[in-house]
Amino acid sequence: MNEELDETSASVRLGELGLALPAVPTPVAAYLPALLSSGQVFTAGQLPFVDGTLVEVGKVGAEVGPERAAELARIAVLNAVSAAASVVGGVDGIRRVVKLVVYVASDPSFTGQAAVANGASELLQQVFGPRGTHARSAVGVAVLPLNSPVEVELIVEASAASF
Repeated sequence: MNEELDETSASVRLGELGLALPAVPTPVAAYLPALLSSGQVFTAGQLPFVDGTLVEVGKVGAEVGPERAAELARIAVLNAVSAAASVVGGVDGIRRVVKLVVYVASDPSFTGQAAVANGASELLQQVFGPRGTHARSAVGVAVLPLNSPVEVELIVEASAASF
């Protein structure tokens, strides 16, 4: 995969997908949504908020189905991209996606965390093309803040012009 051959900007891809970056979600505690350090952006955990509202609560495999959880991971990662973009001058200031961590509040019998995380991974690849392919962890946990089914953290590399 040759990243240099992909000239389509992330902002163009977002438009082609019919998506727009949401406003950066307001932190629910004492932290920054994203921080630029040494050319990389680290996001705080992002929940599936839409217009300031957590769109679903509950455990995946119990109250929330795996397909819906994948959609929620997609919403959460779009919030993470928005947070990262806010510190690098916009989505086109993101050179590549480095690492994605998806936490899944799981019923004890649920083992499909990787499939849930695919919702976020696939969106990153759609938006950033080959530069959206990343390392990833999908982690099942007992509970997440506000009883969210998913939480996403993102590490991206900023373009040189961003820092």
